Amino acid sequence: MTNKDDFIIKFRGTRGSYPSPKSNYLKFGGNTACVEVRLGNQLVILDAGSGIIDVGIDEIKNKIISKDPQSPYQTTIILSHIHQDHIQGLQFYRPLFMKNSIVNLFGPSSSKEDLKETLQTILFDKVFPLALDEIRSDFNIGNFSQNQTIVLSQNGAVRVFDDSENIKTKDDDIIITCYKTPAHPKNGCLCIRIEYKSRVLVYATDKESYIGLDKRFIRFAHQCDCLIHDAQYTQEDYINPIQPKQGFGHSTFEMAIDTAHCAKAKKLFFFHYDPDYDDKKLQMLEKEYVSDNVFFAKENDEITI
Repeated sequence: MTNKDDFIIKFRGTRGSYPSPKSNYLKFGGNTACVEVRLGNQLVILDAGSGIIDVGIDEIKNKIISKDPQSPYQTTIILSHIHQDHIQGLQFYRPLFMKNSIVNLFGPSSSKEDLKETLQTILFDKVFPLALDEIRSDFNIGNFSQNQTIVLSQNGAVRVFDDSENIKTKDDDIIITCYKTPAHPKNGCLCIRIEYKSRVLVYATDKESYIGLDKRFIRFAHQCDCLIHDAQYTQEDYINPIQPKQGFGHSTFEMAIDTAHCAKAKKLFFFHYDPDYDDKKLQMLEKEYVSDNVFFAKENDEITI
């Protein structure tokens, strides 16, 4: 049972590129990007990689043992972008197929089509047994851009405002904004900021830094309580002369640390590890980089801010 003031973060998938279901990946996790965020009685899920599958399984288990199993499930999912490792678990998110579920999903649209049209094509109609219009839940898909603000109320109401609109909020409303970084092929990636009860989480997966860092992002993340930041590569792999990773849209551990320092983030969690980095390698890196406010995200670890 959550408290109305709770701001709880649970890592459900910390891996980048593709799942790594191997015995030597158990400590840090092999599922792809997904972060579960509990804010009062509301659930927000950041990205729908393979980690979202266990979120759905646990949701159903918890509802069965609750005192009100017939009450609606309600989830807000925010996609940073639509690369495969960030959406590949969505079709297997079980509440999506239950009549009493309400699932509101937001993410970036392309220049050619709305997000709903894109997901309908690449996840459902052509590659899945069910078409999008056959989904049993109340499944709503909307575009989200950096000139918009999503306001999620504790009663489940979801409102989307443009910058030009007058935004009125209550003390227990959840405020979600985004910053689009162009430094990720091919259509960029949304960094997500969630504010609740004077606390701030910033989620910045699939983000590559510039020389001198990304000043706009640093302003976006300024003084956040928790920064979850891409750290796919070591410096050696990033500038490897045989197969360099520059321009791939991902950061090094040093980039994440420098960004967190300049943004004055209270806590930094490395995220989106390269699938070639097994537990042994990540434990070695952990010894090098962990400090009082710098941590490695591990699958199923839970933190409260």
